Amino acid sequence: MAKLTVGALRAVLAVVLAGTVFVQALMVWALATDPEDGTLPLTPLRVIAILGMVSVQVTVVCVWRLVTMVRRGTVFSHAAFRYVDAVIGAIVAAALLWFAVTVLNAPGQRADPGVTVIMGGIALAILGVALIVLVLRMLLAQAVARDVEAAQMEAELGEVI
Repeated sequence: MAKLTVGALRAVLAVVLAGTVFVQALMVWALATDPEDGTLPLTPLRVIAILGMVSVQVTVVCVWRLVTMVRRGTVFSHAAFRYVDAVIGAIVAAALLWFAVTVLNAPGQRADPGVTVIMGGIALAILGVALIVLVLRMLLAQAVARDVEAAQMEAELGEVI
């Protein structure tokens, strides 16, 4: 991976991480100081926003670690699976949180249920992203298996020679 690409990705990840921490701080501040006015269930929505930011933060940290592994040439190892699994879990958690937002928002959308349907579709799309990452994990597993197999063949060939 080119140094420029890694640097750009890390810059984006750092900005996203800082942004999520900022949003979390605002949500905690709002939980502590801003009372509910009764039109929307603000407290659950704020808690969901805080948890949603945690799922983004987990993903950012795991992607950072995977990029580091790519730079070191160690990404095709069993150590990479824990980071990929954490990303999948964070994406599934984000989908479930979005579904919770959809449920909380649904009573206010009785006159226009299309909004709720669209929000449910977004939750399904987020789950689709988790499935894509799961497929990529399977590809990583195949690459790791091939790498192990190649190392064994190389060792056997070294013994023969």
